[in-house]
Amino acid sequence: MILARAEQATRRYGDVLALDSVDLDVSAGELVGLLGPNGAGKSTLMNLLVGLRRPTAGRVQLFGGDPRDPAHRRSVGVTPQETGLPGTLRVGEVVDFVSAHYPDPVPRGELLDRFGLTDLVRRQTGGLSGGQRRRLAVALAFVGRPRLVLLDEPTTGLDVEARHTLWDAVRAFHADGGTVLLTSHYLEEVEALARRVVVIGRGRVLADDTVAAVRDVVGVRRVSLTADDLPELPGVTRVERAEGRTHLFTTDADRLVRDLVTGGVPFRDLEVRPTSLEKAFLAITADEQPTGSR
Repeated sequence: MILARAEQATRRYGDVLALDSVDLDVSAGELVGLLGPNGAGKSTLMNLLVGLRRPTAGRVQLFGGDPRDPAHRRSVGVTPQETGLPGTLRVGEVVDFVSAHYPDPVPRGELLDRFGLTDLVRRQTGGLSGGQRRRLAVALAFVGRPRLVLLDEPTTGLDVEARHTLWDAVRAFHADGGTVLLTSHYLEEVEALARRVVVIGRGRVLADDTVAAVRDVVGVRRVSLTADDLPELPGVTRVERAEGRTHLFTTDADRLVRDLVTGGVPFRDLEVRPTSLEKAFLAITADEQPTGSR
């Protein structure tokens, strides 16, 4: 079942083309990572899917209907990039206020514990750090037991421990059958969470596949080894050295290893790995610099 859909969705802001004929389906049970450089159109697409903006052309659907219809938004949870919270209200009061809008909200204690906010229940939101406010904003997206959650840069400003706490909460929601669409600048975050990756650049979909398939777009492997001295080797596109190890980047790892062996090059601790999703992302978007889109 498709929960969110964009069909040839285009959005203009005056002369700026933010989205250019984007097609996207998010089916029940998926965990989809939406990647793209600043200005690629990620937030605009999110806003269309939840009814905060209307497409200039094409159409979007949420649970099979118009995203602007409250009946179709009832089962969706959202954390936008920026969230305003009443500074004088305590964390517990904010959760209670949002919970009152749903027939069967997650109990306050359970929600706060899930997102590592229990110790902040009596703190005013105006006195929270940026990372603490961000955790609260993400937690609020899950209050109403949504079927679909859209998270726009959910871990911005979080330290490593808080980021992993949030990852665990998202994984638990997904394991229970929930559907997630998230944007992130932390590519390791998408590698850790998403099953499917959609890359956007200049308002267009550049790639839509599994994490492994998107990573393989680059077609480069990293051959890491420990060696005192290495000759020039054919097919090596880049060499990096760190912590006593040498990393050779090549499009043909098998040939490189054969050349090392047949050439009698002394080495040890050989390891061959695919490139990271970050390198794939940079390769895909290399010619897709933003032109003022949002």
